[in-house]
Order: sequence, then structure tokens, then C-alpha cells
Amino acid sequence: MNSLIVAIFAVLLLGWAFKFYGKIMEKLWDVNPGRKTPALEMTDGVDYIPAKHWTILFGHHFASIAGAGPIIGPVIAIAIWGWFPALFWILIGSIFMGGIHDFSCLMGSIRNRGKSISDLADSTMGHRARMLFATFLWLSLVLVVAVFAAVTSTTLVNEPRIVIPTFGLIFVAILAGLMIYKWKVNRVVATVIGLALLAGLLVLGYYYPISLRLKGSIEIWIAVLLVYSYIASITPVNILLQPRDYLSSFILFFGVILGYMGLFLSHPSMKTPAFIKWSGTGGTLWPMLFVIIACGAISGFHSLIASGTTSKQLANEGDARKVAYGGMLLEGAVAVIALISVASGLYWSGGAGREGLVYPELIKGGNWIVTFAIGFGQIAAPLIGATFGSLVAMVMLNSFVMTTLDTAARVNRYITEELLGEGLKWKIFQNRYFSTAVAIFSAGYLAFGNWKVIWPIFGASNQLVAALALVVVTIYLWARKKPTKYTLYPGIFVLLTTTGALIYQVSGSIGNRNYLLAIIGLILIVLAVFMVREGIIVVQKVKRSLKTR
Repeated sequence: MNSLIVAIFAVLLLGWAFKFYGKIMEKLWDVNPGRKTPALEMTDGVDYIPAKHWTILFGHHFASIAGAGPIIGPVIAIAIWGWFPALFWILIGSIFMGGIHDFSCLMGSIRNRGKSISDLADSTMGHRARMLFATFLWLSLVLVVAVFAAVTSTTLVNEPRIVIPTFGLIFVAILAGLMIYKWKVNRVVATVIGLALLAGLLVLGYYYPISLRLKGSIEIWIAVLLVYSYIASITPVNILLQPRDYLSSFILFFGVILGYMGLFLSHPSMKTPAFIKWSGTGGTLWPMLFVIIACGAISGFHSLIASGTTSKQLANEGDARKVAYGGMLLEGAVAVIALISVASGLYWSGGAGREGLVYPELIKGGNWIVTFAIGFGQIAAPLIGATFGSLVAMVMLNSFVMTTLDTAARVNRYITEELLGEGLKWKIFQNRYFSTAVAIFSAGYLAFGNWKVIWPIFGASNQLVAALALVVVTIYLWARKKPTKYTLYPGIFVLLTTTGALIYQVSGSIGNRNYLLAIIGLILIVLAVFMVREGIIVVQKVKRSLKTR
């Protein structure tokens, strides 16, 4: 099949979803542009700061949620099961599950003073559920920060041309933040200046790559990234985090547009088989494909961003659909371009003139980033050449990872403060400097250690967060006599799928004598059962109280 047909179909379907299905969600949550948001009511100059314009907040939200997931997930899944099952799940998942999840978590947080999804669990399911859920979220975020710091450091070592733009953007972002919020420079003018400086950094990095050439260079970069994460998570959000993500989003937009424009010019055929087999090296298609693709369709991490940083910066409820639902749909579009890059930009088998372009050979040994970059370079070749196209892909992916890293560190601070400062009343954890230090130190312990040991279970745990977040918002809507089918059915599907994936992984871990993974998987299953049980208890209590009236 022609890849251009696949791309056009995907874009049209995602566009339809934003226009029609997104409006259904607005009605469900009674979105009112005239109602004051927590960003306006609780402005504190550090975390609760209304964004100057919805596009700035969209940039932050999209850059934070995207991460490496919507790219790496499809690259892995297609090689195991084929491109059609992956495409089907990306589109159905992002429209009817991921988008609903992100939008509902944002609105639930907006209705709860901008607090996290774990705090919303307290008001809907009780303090006990909140504490257990928050503990699980905290552990997940520690792993996210650790893994993304390790992955980014590896990328900086392997591709020294992206060092200057990666770190130079920090200072450009601070300048842009000061121009917009302190010096009252016109937003468009500040954006143009920031992007011009960013373009200069990309050129500078291309011609002057920085390589440490030291033993332990990966560990050095990890330390640098963790220090940056600490600073970013305590700095006022409008000075560093928000403008950095906003400017980074233009790199992402450029990459996505470049990919789709390249398809219009080259429109290669889909070379990877549409369907390979039901059971492959990664397990059976259900449930494992749905867990591996993750962020490209639905991700529990998004609930932490939507209810963590985004809800504290949304200036108008009327922008929620564009920021949250639209952000997830755009992430689906990123996953589609990643899918097409490897399925049509690369070959499925070797032959004359295909050296270095064979998908199964490139992906061996977990070389997912390079596989995507080379495939994307082939798609973008008619516009900027394959070599520079691959560099753009690497910079784009690194921007995804960096923005997710600093946002995850800040959200982990929020969870630490809510869990230990507010939940357990330990006053020292109400201090953002101390709570951030604890979170970053914990992530560093994993990053410098063997984080890969527990990483295989992260995909399932991430999806479990999404399922539990949907349980929380479903009960919230039910208690207010709102329709629950839009969140309940996706929640049931994701919960069953995640549980199935965990059972599969636990059985495999026991067979391989990896008892640590097996124990963690069993704990996650127990958590899921407990949270669902708590939800059922709440529903039964409310029903009994209504009968006695």
C-alpha cells in the first residue's frame, strides 16, 4: 500500500476526532470559558502561573507528554506484528482512549484546585486509595526520570552534534521567558527571536560537535542532567520549563511537518508486511502490542502531566480541548509518522542498494532510535537529504526526551509534597527544595545503578496508571450524575489489557527466574485489584445512602 494514503487517512481521522468527539467531551465536563481556573485563582509565581497564550501551554503540554514513547513503541511493535495492527491501535487508542484520558484528567484536576490525579482519588475514593495510588505514581516517576536521564546521556555520547542545541536551548528558553513575562515583549517577536537563536544552535552543533571523550562520559552526562532537572523543577514555571517546552515544540512540529511533506514528494510503498503473526518475540498481539506502543495511543504518564503542570497553567477552560485532547491527537500523528518512517522508509529484506536500510537488521540489539532516525531520513530526503533528515530526527527525539525529563522531575516534586507533606503531614516535605532533592536523589540512585533490570515492567505499569486514572475520573463523573461510558469502557479495556500483560510478564519472569520482576508484577496486579475494589466500595456506599433518603 502507498504510504501517502495511510498518512492522509490517519490525519483526516484525527482531524475528525478533534472537531466532533472533542466537543462531546467538552459537554461532558461542562467546559465554561467564563469560569476562573486554578491558575488564575491560586497564582503563586512558581507553579500556578496562567500561560500568556494557549499556544504556549500547548507547546509545554505536547512536548512533555510526547517523550520517546510514540516513536520507539511503534518502531518495536511493527517489527514484531506488522504495521496494520499498530496503526489501528494508534488511531483508535488516541481518539477514544488516550485523548479521553488526557482531557478528563486535566478537567478533573481543574475542578480540584489544580491538584494531581492522586489527590482527586482522595476526594472520590478516600484517603487510603489516594496514599497507595500516590506511592505508585511516585515510584513510576522516579523510574521515568532515571531512565530518561540515562537514555538522554547515551544519545549525547552517541550523537555529539546535538549537545550544543540541547543545552543551549536552556539559556534561550530563559531569555524567551524573561521577554514574554518580565519585559513584556510581544509574544510573536519573542518567539521569532527564540527560534532564530535555536536555529543558530542547531547549525553550530552540526559544525562543532562536542564529545567528552572521557571514561564514564555517560555517567557525567547523567549527573549534569539530574542537576538540570533539580534546577528546572524549582524554578518558576514561566521562566524555564514553559518557554523551553514551548520552543522545543517547534522542533517537534518542524519534524512532523517535514515527515509528512516528505511523504507527499516521495510517497514510498509500505515495505514492511501489514501483518506478520499473532505471536512473536514480544509475546502475543493482545495484550503486548497495546502495552509496547503505549504513549502513541494512551499513557498513564499523561495523567500526571495534565493534572500536574498543565492544570496549574491553563488560563481558560475553553482551551482545554485544544491543549489536552488536541495534544494527544498530535502525539498520535507523531506515532503515525514514526510508523511510516520505518515501514516505508526502510526495507524488510536485504539486496543490492539496500545496505544499511534493512529494518530487521537495524533494530537488532534494541537500536530503536537509530532505526527511526535512518527511516525518517529516507522519508525527508527529497527535502533536506537523508543525512540531515536523520539528524533532525535525532534532535527531535532528544527534544522529546529532555522536555519529558524536566517536567517529570517537577511533577515528582508535586507528588512528593502531596504524599509525604500533605498526606503524612511531614512538614519538611512541604519544602520544595527538600522534596525535589529527595526525588532527584532517588532517580539518580536508579540511573547510576541497574535500572534496566526493572524497565521491562514499566510499560505495563504505565498503562496501569492510565487505567486507574480512568477509574478515578469515572467515579468522579458518576458521583455527579454525568455519563460514564466515555471513560468507563476505555478504563475497563485498558485495565484488562494491562492485567493480561502483567500476568504474561510475571509468568515469563518466573520461567526465566527473574523473581524481582515477578514480584513487582504481582504487586502491580494487587494494586489494580485494590483500586478497583475501592471504587466498587465507594459506589455501593453512595447507592446505600441514596436508598436511605
